[in-house]
Amino acid sequence: MEGAMDNLTITVIYDNQCCGEGLEVGWGFSAVVSGAEKTILFDTGRDASVLDNMQKISIEPGSIDVIVLSHIHADHTGGLESFLEKNSQVVVYLPQVFPAEFKKRVVGHGAQTVELKGPVEICENVHSTGVLGRWMKEQGLVIRTEAGAVLITGCAHPGAKTMVDAARTCGGGDLLLVMGGFHLEWSTRRKIEKLVSHFKKSGVRHVGPAHCTGDKARALFEQHFGRACIKIGAGKVIVAENLR
Repeated sequence: MEGAMDNLTITVIYDNQCCGEGLEVGWGFSAVVSGAEKTILFDTGRDASVLDNMQKISIEPGSIDVIVLSHIHADHTGGLESFLEKNSQVVVYLPQVFPAEFKKRVVGHGAQTVELKGPVEICENVHSTGVLGRWMKEQGLVIRTEAGAVLITGCAHPGAKTMVDAARTCGGGDLLLVMGGFHLEWSTRRKIEKLVSHFKKSGVRHVGPAHCTGDKARALFEQHFGRACIKIGAGKVIVAENLR
C-alpha cells in the first residue's frame, strides 16, 4: 500500500482478558496505537485502571497525542477524566452525538475536542470510519499499513459487518487485521458464522476478537481463522509487520 506506514504497533491496555502479568482486567477496552505521526489512545477502559496498566506496561500518559473514543458507554470512556488529570494536552476525537455535559468536562480539563460525524483523517494513514449506526452511534479507527489496513472497534454496536465495510472504504481495500469488541456475546452460532463468512469474503486476513465478542464467538473465529486469530487481552502487543 503506497505511502502507508511500516511500523505500526498496537498495545492493548485494558480488556476482559489478560495477556500480561499483574495487569487489571475488567469489562471494557483500551489500546495504544503507535508508529504513526501521532500516538493514539483508543478508548479509555472503564476507570482509572487504564492508568495503572499504562504504568505497568511502561507507557507514559505524556506520550499520548490523541484520544479516540469509539462510543459513549462508560466501559470505553470511564478512564478518560483520570487520564486527562495526567495529560490534558491531547485532542479528543469523539462522535458529535456525545452529550454536551461530557464534552464540557473534557474541555474543562484543558483538552481540545473534535466532534465527528463523517469519516475524517486524524493524522497521516490514520482515519476514523465516521460515526456509524442508527441507535448506538460508534466510530472505528482505521490505520493504513504497508501490509494492509487495520480496523480497531470498541464494541461494533453498528454491526461488525458495517464497520468492516466502512473500514475497507477508508483503508482502500482488504484488511490486514480487525480487532476489538464485536458485540456477539449473546448472538446465535448462525449469526456469528455469517459474520465470519463476511470477514473472509471481505479479505480480512487476521482477527483479534476482544471485550464483548463472547467466548462462543471467539471459539468460532479461532476455528475458522486458525493461527490468524490473535488472542487479545490487556498487555498484548501486536506488531503489524509480523502479520504479513
